[in-house]
Amino acid sequence: MSELTHRTVKTNGIDMHFVEQGEGPVVLLLHGFPESWYSWRHQLPALADAGFRAVAPAVRGYGRTDAPDPIESYTLKNHTADFIGLLDAFGVEKAVVVGQDWGAVMAWHCALLYPDRVSAVVGMSVPYSPRAPMPPTQLFKRAFGDNFFYILYFQEPGIAEAELEADVRRSLRTFLYSASGDAPEGAATPQKKKGAKFLDGLPEPDELPAWLSEADLDFYTAEFERTGFRGGLNRYRNMDRDWEELPQLAGAKVQQPALFIAGDRDPVSRFTNLDGMKANVPNLRETVVLSGCGHWTPQERPAEVNAALIRFLEGLS
Repeated sequence: MSELTHRTVKTNGIDMHFVEQGEGPVVLLLHGFPESWYSWRHQLPALADAGFRAVAPAVRGYGRTDAPDPIESYTLKNHTADFIGLLDAFGVEKAVVVGQDWGAVMAWHCALLYPDRVSAVVGMSVPYSPRAPMPPTQLFKRAFGDNFFYILYFQEPGIAEAELEADVRRSLRTFLYSASGDAPEGAATPQKKKGAKFLDGLPEPDELPAWLSEADLDFYTAEFERTGFRGGLNRYRNMDRDWEELPQLAGAKVQQPALFIAGDRDPVSRFTNLDGMKANVPNLRETVVLSGCGHWTPQERPAEVNAALIRFLEGLS
């Protein structure tokens, strides 16, 4: 088996750290919040063994990748340009882009904004949704009224950072567990009023679920104790700016061959329209719904995810 290697390259004005394993066609793996390249630890060797070059960057704002200060640095335009710049640094014309959580949103938008550079796309946990009729935070305010909604809570700089960074290990332990398939039904979305904090009402596990070891939690904790959560949270703070900057995406469809994978206990499914995705992703080849799986799809169900991913990739030719 080929070894996992760490590298850093300059792309789109930042230094981006990534890990890679294997040789062959490039498969770019994009993580979400609050995660890391390490979230793909099970996919990297599997893809390498299947004959692919698996590349998992730390997204801007995370890990050893640069974290620019301005909030507006974290737009989808910048994130997608980062990844295309990574392909440029490799001298690679096209790649398959795979993403989970915010990484899925970035993957879908790489396909939309750089159709000549993305040969296929895989989304996990977050389906493709077309451009909304109004800025997203306006929609959320209408939908949730006086009730708490985490994306609106994340909008004010410094508030969520202070809460999550007060005890990084506890925050991660609670967050990762509550959105997983191991937590009680509805654990990640307790009913609470505006003015509550993010972690209020989320259950802490008596012991970690089988897919998340103490060593795994050690890794994530060390990363976020060093960097804080600001870089990741700044992605949420650009949702309205993305809407303003990308009017050309109104009605846009993802045309590349696509795969979607999600858990049937993912709390994000409450806010998305999985059934409506087919019309906007006309070349969606397969939707895989994993029974008993929560939000952290590649980590909770690595064997099933690897099998579906490799089946899709091998079928592209």
